[in-house]
Amino acid sequence: MTKAHGALAAVLIAAGISLGVHRADSLSNHSTTTKAPVANADSANTRPEWMSLYDSLDLKKQGLSERAFHYAWFGFQKMKLDNPIMAICDFTQSSRNKRLYVIDLLKKKLLYNTYVAHGRNSGNEFAERFSNVNSSYQSSLGFYKTLGTYQGKHGLSLRLEGLEKGINDRALERAIVMHGADYVSEAFIKNTGRLGRSLGCPAVSIADSKKVINLLYNGAGLFIYSGDQHYLEKSALLAGMEAVTDVQALGVSRL
Repeated sequence: MTKAHGALAAVLIAAGISLGVHRADSLSNHSTTTKAPVANADSANTRPEWMSLYDSLDLKKQGLSERAFHYAWFGFQKMKLDNPIMAICDFTQSSRNKRLYVIDLLKKKLLYNTYVAHGRNSGNEFAERFSNVNSSYQSSLGFYKTLGTYQGKHGLSLRLEGLEKGINDRALERAIVMHGADYVSEAFIKNTGRLGRSLGCPAVSIADSKKVINLLYNGAGLFIYSGDQHYLEKSALLAGMEAVTDVQALGVSRL
């Protein structure tokens, strides 16, 4: 091979290597671009799904705290529910209010809104004290998973499994269940200025009990909320809420 031919071959080889590297880089870039989701330019201004659902169901008008709904939504995303129904007891409200909300997450529909009692030692008109201790006769905050039903002294009753250690995980041994009670009624409110109180159970009216329990049994979720700061800091299911809220504050406006 002559020197000229050798030089030409060297140039072609170098060019080929360069083209090969460029092609590999292009393929690599194409592959990365294909796999990575393309961010919506308006995503920073798009309201979160929970907020859109809260607004579409007009829950503010129904009296449900936006904060209560946000916490419930966040926690339910971590729970493995067999029944996609979310029930929220908003104990920031007076017991004179219909403060139990039953929501179908798949159909995005408010199924029921009615009265619910708190424990007798949790407070009078408002629930202010909470406990996980036997015979405390106080309500327990946090997330629950519904189990099966049984016929007890209050008729049809729904067993509740407390999912938060040290907060409500004694619910079964305390016999904390959802049941109907005659002290949950508008007549009782009219006579006493508040709803009647349970031994710690989220009791509903006798008229509502069968329908509410049938919506919730076998794997739905229940969240009992009060805004109690100690609970919010201790709850494992709400861990990370601060980070989510910070992101929201940076880019999401409340329209």
